Amino acid sequence: MMLNHLYKGILVSILLSTDLLSEEVLHGVTIWIHKVYMKMAEVTWKELILVFGVVVVCYWNCLFCGFVFDDVSAILDNKDLRPSTPFKNLFFNDFWGTPMSEVTGVVGRAELLSSIFLLAALLAYTKSKGSDNTIVWGPIALTVILVAIATLCKEQGITVIGICCVYEVFIAQGFNLQVLWGAVLQFIRGKDGLPYPVLQMLLKLIFLTFSTLLLVIIRVQVIQSQLPVFTRFDNPAAVSQTPARQLTFNYLLPVNAWLLLSPSDLCCDWTMGTIPLVESFLDIRNVATVAFYGVLGIMVYNSLKYFGHSSKSVIMALSLLVLPFIPASNLFFPVGFVVAERVLYVPSMGYCILVAHGWKKLAYTCNLKKIMWIGIAALIATHAVKTMHRNWDWESEYTLFMSALKVIPGKKYATRVAPNHLNVYINLANLIRANESRLEEADQLYRQAISMRPDFKQAYISRGELLLKMNKPNEARDAYLRALELDSANADLWYNLAIVNIEMKEPSEALNNFNQALELNPKHKLALFNSALLMQESGDERLRPEAKRRFLLYVEQDPNDANGYFNLGMLAMDDNNNDDAEKWMKKAIQMQHGFRSALFNLALLYSQMGRELDALPVLNELLQYYPEHVKGLILKGDILMNQKKDTKGAKECFQRILKIDPNNVQGKHNLCVVYFEEQDLLEAEKCLVETLALAPHEEYIHRHLNIVRGKIAAGQQVSPAGGAQSPSLEKKKTLQEKPKNDKNAQKPSPARKTSENKEQSNQALENSQADKRTKAKSAEEIKEIEQKRAAALKRLEEIERILSGD
Repeated sequence: MMLNHLYKGILVSILLSTDLLSEEVLHGVTIWIHKVYMKMAEVTWKELILVFGVVVVCYWNCLFCGFVFDDVSAILDNKDLRPSTPFKNLFFNDFWGTPMSEVTGVVGRAELLSSIFLLAALLAYTKSKGSDNTIVWGPIALTVILVAIATLCKEQGITVIGICCVYEVFIAQGFNLQVLWGAVLQFIRGKDGLPYPVLQMLLKLIFLTFSTLLLVIIRVQVIQSQLPVFTRFDNPAAVSQTPARQLTFNYLLPVNAWLLLSPSDLCCDWTMGTIPLVESFLDIRNVATVAFYGVLGIMVYNSLKYFGHSSKSVIMALSLLVLPFIPASNLFFPVGFVVAERVLYVPSMGYCILVAHGWKKLAYTCNLKKIMWIGIAALIATHAVKTMHRNWDWESEYTLFMSALKVIPGKKYATRVAPNHLNVYINLANLIRANESRLEEADQLYRQAISMRPDFKQAYISRGELLLKMNKPNEARDAYLRALELDSANADLWYNLAIVNIEMKEPSEALNNFNQALELNPKHKLALFNSALLMQESGDERLRPEAKRRFLLYVEQDPNDANGYFNLGMLAMDDNNNDDAEKWMKKAIQMQHGFRSALFNLALLYSQMGRELDALPVLNELLQYYPEHVKGLILKGDILMNQKKDTKGAKECFQRILKIDPNNVQGKHNLCVVYFEEQDLLEAEKCLVETLALAPHEEYIHRHLNIVRGKIAAGQQVSPAGGAQSPSLEKKKTLQEKPKNDKNAQKPSPARKTSENKEQSNQALENSQADKRTKAKSAEEIKEIEQKRAAALKRLEEIERILSGD
């Protein structure tokens, strides 16, 4: 009989609570519970028709409304609902499709779905006691399974365990406060053992408790043992100081109770300043808090003290009213909202059971049957009309927010913004920043998104990238550090911070942050490439093996990127490993035809190996793609003049250089040597005079000019037997070229969570260090450079002797 009244009370709660959660359109699913548990609750077909009819009448107009507010993010933009998304993601992502280890709060799945399984678990548990007072384990096991499903739908589903415990103690066993207290005293005094029914009850409660703990442990593991982080925008009281925090949270209890009692002023989102903080004990609203606790305390005390059917009804109603609301009450841990009408769905069942119980008392005990029937009919009718009217508020976002303004008049309405909504700001800013003159405007959009949701990590990432573009590395670093506070396990953020360090000329810090990114994600391609490049640029021989290892890992992950092979070739050149250098340079050229830097350095490598004739076809390919490549023209002219004795071809190379850059001293001087080689001393003198005007402080030009003038004065026409070479050609380090403006040149840019991650990096390091292979040299390298410099001077002296005719 008690179960019959409990179930009928729940059915009445559906009728009376429709206006409270009018946006939820699935109330009719409650009938499914009846079909499953028909034998457990004696509900007539007339009652079913009544419920079904009222639900249809109240909600038929919802079919004409669209997706609004959270529906856009939770349904339309939710990647978890797409066929291509793995099914397992549903168990690791929250309501918005976001990983629960990142932005997760109490708001999870739909309350209605959780409520269905919550009620199913409760009704299953009522069959756990056999006719001979034995324990029936089948319904208990089913209860645990249904509790787990309810918890997956919505976290508050786990509270049904508490409701089952209340049912077991006060309904199934029929205890009250006095009986329990007496049994405890007898056990403590050792006068008698616990009665068998009590032992049975304890066994079932222990089983339920351990099941609850297991579910909690699993839930904590899913969120990686991190409490949710909420902002002042979501829940101002959660970040307030004592006593405003405690006073406000306690005041929210009578606010929610009033919404149950009089659901007339409903709002789609109670956030920010919709309910002002209670900051003082003198605030008049504290009276409502005291009154709420007083009424609740009296009801709990009377229901536990006395035996009787009435007390049992009140106990179960209070358990449904109080226990499911505890996770959303803010009393034990903060949640991401001030008030949320959706979390009152299950508590409204308990509240409506109280209404139904009180109505029955007045109707049948006080001889007011006709009046009470009229009253309940009027109550259901007014709530049904209110529900139908409320449904139209959800027709569109405009009507929804206009209804919110009616509830909170005279105040600026603030709403919680989901990350998917804020992507509008991010995407707009990304478009605007393409225009160099609108960077400040884009920054304003990023800051606006952050002000609306300070825990929006992607806004900090995008803003940091923009600040780097605006040459504000200090502010960019601050943005990334703030993002790391929100997600310190994000390898992309550590990578971005390293890029900022590079811009700030902090290579050691950059390398440390690259290493941090690789600790979190050993296969982070951008971190692998740029950290290896940084090691290579440091000039520290001890870092070269690790740099090579990282480049090899990089090309293993991205075998189609020529930059990886090119930098392996440059490392081999640094180590004087000519065979490996040749192999990697050829591989880079094979992966991308016309790879400017790889072509030039391969030709340079051949030249240094004494394979000048092998270098010529490589240079020809380079100049086919880049006809104005000055260093390539110089090297080709040098080889033609010294190896092929082709002064005509060499002259064409040097003349082309001067068309590109008339002030190029090296090209001009080499052209002068060609004139001398052709025994045109007058043209050689004229050429050297012009060269001297470009570089008046170069001593070797003065000497060469004096030699040529001496030859002219002596009337001699002597060609240099040993050919001519530019002194700078002797310096390998000044000729090596790194990719500067190639099509595939990689640029170190902040990593994004989109497909733009493919953009890679090399350019910033090149711009700052192009043609400077090292900044710090070891003693051995310095000695090697001095030896080459001495050899170059000796070669220059030989050229001068040739010019002077000695």
